[in-house]
Amino acid sequence: FHPGPIFTQVLLADEGNRATPKTQSALLEAMEEWQVTTEGETRPLPEPFFVIATQNPSHQVGTFPLPESQLDRFLMRIRLGYPGADAERALLQGTSRRTLLGQLAPCISPDELTHLCAGVNRVHASSALIDYLQALIRYTRTPPEFTSGLSPRAGLALLQAARAWALMDGRGEVLPEDLQAVIPGVVGHRLHAADLHGRINGADIASQLIAAVPIP
Repeated sequence: FHPGPIFTQVLLADEGNRATPKTQSALLEAMEEWQVTTEGETRPLPEPFFVIATQNPSHQVGTFPLPESQLDRFLMRIRLGYPGADAERALLQGTSRRTLLGQLAPCISPDELTHLCAGVNRVHASSALIDYLQALIRYTRTPPEFTSGLSPRAGLALLQAARAWALMDGRGEVLPEDLQAVIPGVVGHRLHAADLHGRINGADIASQLIAAVPIP
């Protein structure tokens, strides 16, 4: 057995939607189970295990759209867009980015990251906060704006992301504002607009949910 590139702590799946559905399914299974099974033997992946994936616009030739159930496995989707004029000029005039990669120094150790991840789970979420989270989820399941609502996995993702947001702010308890802050990234790739035959911009979804669902 020769371990492939998936046996790493940080995996970049570049242009993930150009992979075939079979390859996509294998990657997403590894993300969910933190293990790889081949030739009847299951091998655990390193810990921590973190996946960053990029994708091309779905209208481009040679892309295979990810089904909704697979998109739901990703905690967040962040749109980068084009760089600003100053950043693009620095890119054009600066050192090759491939050269700079070799000069990057680690900013955190695996043990420190594991400790921080464990700290996220210790951030308290009150009953009132859970009520607010459930109200947000319920709203996506009832109005005609969306073809389908948020799944239970999406609810867990919102809660964990809000806990991490609170921890980064040095707090031990989740506030409604933490949920509101992570909604664009966590929800944007999970909801379909019923009347537009596509997904709504994450920022628009956040504004709609925050305005429609009052804080308890």
